[in-house]
Amino acid sequence: MASLVIAEHDNASIKGATLNTVTAAVACGGEVHVLVAGHHAGAAAQAAAQIAGVSKVIHADSEALGHALAENVAAQVLAIASNYTHILFPATAGGKNVAPRVAAKLDVAQLSDVTLVVSADTFERPIYAGNAIATVQSKDAVKVLTIRTTGFDAAAATGGSASVESAAATTDSGKSAFKGSEIAKNDRPELTAAKIIVSGGRALGSAEKFAEVMTPLADKLGAAMGASRAAVDAGYAPNDWQVGQTGKIVAPQLYVACGISGAIQHLAGMKDSKVIVAINKDPEAPIFSVADYGLEADLFVAVPELVNAL
Repeated sequence: MASLVIAEHDNASIKGATLNTVTAAVACGGEVHVLVAGHHAGAAAQAAAQIAGVSKVIHADSEALGHALAENVAAQVLAIASNYTHILFPATAGGKNVAPRVAAKLDVAQLSDVTLVVSADTFERPIYAGNAIATVQSKDAVKVLTIRTTGFDAAAATGGSASVESAAATTDSGKSAFKGSEIAKNDRPELTAAKIIVSGGRALGSAEKFAEVMTPLADKLGAAMGASRAAVDAGYAPNDWQVGQTGKIVAPQLYVACGISGAIQHLAGMKDSKVIVAINKDPEAPIFSVADYGLEADLFVAVPELVNAL
């Protein structure tokens, strides 16, 4: 029995979500192999070989794999899928793009957002916006899983000594093509990897107030910035800051929610944070039900005072 983890990388280094997925793969039992499919991705393959718990890295290199197009990566996974009982993807935008195609081609049911490996064939995953946990047993010969990274500790990025094996790259499917990208530059930590996140809600009232009130707090704490869906929909914050069921699932060491009421959609994305601080003037706000520390106050007064105190 062996598990295959599909690495997320930038052709030079391994992204953090891969480390959490390796931990899940180890829990499935048997050997853990990592597929690094990319273009000029030798450095990423070597980095994958250093991950603790990994016994082999499979490196497939071609121009067609350079931008992780779903059709091409899925074909690469399918080329070696018969060697594995478990195929694991991080439950990120990239993983969710490829995993369903692999599962469909293998004619098996995908298990999404796995948060716990009970045994080699039994897994837990949240349903109803995280208000219930389903225990799912799969009898499929190959289990295709997406792993909610907040549910697993990251494997050590160093200390491993896996072998690196080259695999023949599959040809370009011709079904999609990479035309270009616009990369948003951000000096702050990546939201899903940040240890501290400060988030603002609709109560901030405008994009100008969002920046004026939240930015100094984030600067003081060295934090990533997040927002509720209501704040994003209102145009107060960019879409990639959205935390919640339809945004990003986060579990930082510290989550500071300012002016966020705490709708189920938002709580599903952050309630696994280690310490939650909520600032809201509504004593009945649902956010207080999950907060470790709650401050019933006007955020326009409390947040600047907090910044000054820091």
